[in-house]
Amino acid sequence: MHIGCPKEIKPQEFRVGMTPAAAHEAVAHGHTVTIETGAGLGAGFSDADYVAAGAQIAATAAEVFAAADMIVKVKEPQAIERKMLREGQLLFTYLHLAPDPEQTRDLLASGATCIAYETVTDDRGGLPLLAPMSEVAGRLAPQVGAYTLQKANGGRGVLLGGVPGVAPGRVVVIGGGVVGTHAARIAAGMGADVTVLDRSLPRLRYLDDVFGKEFKTAYASAATTIELAREADMIIGAVLIPGAAAPKLIKRDQLKELKPGAVLVDVAIDQGGCFETSRATTHQDPTYEVDGIMHYCVANMPGAVARTSTLALGNATLPFMLALANKGWKKACADDKHLLNGLNVHAGQLTYAAVGEALGLPTVDPKSLL
Repeated sequence: MHIGCPKEIKPQEFRVGMTPAAAHEAVAHGHTVTIETGAGLGAGFSDADYVAAGAQIAATAAEVFAAADMIVKVKEPQAIERKMLREGQLLFTYLHLAPDPEQTRDLLASGATCIAYETVTDDRGGLPLLAPMSEVAGRLAPQVGAYTLQKANGGRGVLLGGVPGVAPGRVVVIGGGVVGTHAARIAAGMGADVTVLDRSLPRLRYLDDVFGKEFKTAYASAATTIELAREADMIIGAVLIPGAAAPKLIKRDQLKELKPGAVLVDVAIDQGGCFETSRATTHQDPTYEVDGIMHYCVANMPGAVARTSTLALGNATLPFMLALANKGWKKACADDKHLLNGLNVHAGQLTYAAVGEALGLPTVDPKSLL
C-alpha cells in the first residue's frame, strides 16, 4: 500500500502523523511511504530523517494526496485537504465529527473511508489512540490555567501553590478519566487544593484508592458541581462521551456565580466543549473573557509540545496503521472489532451512531459494510 503523510496546516499545529520510526516500519513491511517536505520539522524530524527511514519526499500536499492509498494525519482534514480526498481512499486521523457538520458533509461527499483515532477502542473499554493525547492535554491543563490565572493575563492573580501563610489555589476537575486524572495529578503536584468530580462511583473509588490524599473526589451532581465551582480559582473540563458532543456542564448564567477572574480550561473543546460559553481558540490567541471569567479553549493543546505528542501518538497508532496497510481496511476491521469502532465514514455513509445522533444524520451499522 502507498501511505502518505501531509504536513499539518491547522494553525499552530506542529505535530506530524508519522514519525521516521513509523515510516521505517511501514517500508520494512513492503509499503511505500511519501511524506510532504517539512512535515516533521515542528516535531524535530527533518526530511533527511524520513529519507533515511526509506520514505519518499513530496514537494506538496497535493502530490501526497494524489499518490497515496492511505492518508495518515494528526488533526481533522481542513477544507482544502478534504477537497483532495477521493473515492476509495483511506483516511486515518483524528476527526471529532460530532460538533463539525461541515467536515462531516465534506467527508461523506468525498467517498473516502475515514477511521477516527478517537473512537478506536480496546478490551478494557478505553480509547487507546485518544489516551496519549489525553494524557498530554491533561498534564498541560493546569500549566496553561496557572499562566492564565496571573493577573496580567486576565486571571485572579492567584498562585496555585500558595505560599506559607496564604492558602493555595482551588482547582476543580470535572471528569475523572484519563484527562482528569493527569490534570489532577499535575495540579496537586503544583501545590493546589484539587477536587475531581465524576459520575462513576467505581472510578471515584479507584481514584481514592490510588491517589489517596493527593487530591479529593466528589460525585458530579449538578448541585455539587456548581457548589465547588463557586469556590474554584480554576475549573478544568475533562468530560468525554466517545464520539459524541460534550455535555454543557456550566451554563452561561452560572458564570456570575464564579469568582471574578476564575479560569475555565476546556479540554473537551474538540468535542464542542463542556462549558456553554466555550468556543475553540488557537495557541496564537488562546484565551478570551466572558462575564469576567477567563476561558482557555485551544482545540489542539498537545500541539504545543509537538515532539512529545508526536512520539506518544506514533507509538499508539503504529500497530493499527500497519494492520490497515497490511490487510486493507475491510480485513483489518473484520479481524479487530476495536478498529472497526473507529470507522466513522465509508463511501458516502456515516457509520458512527453517536455522530449521527449529534448531527441528526442517518447512520449504517459498520458491520454491514464488511
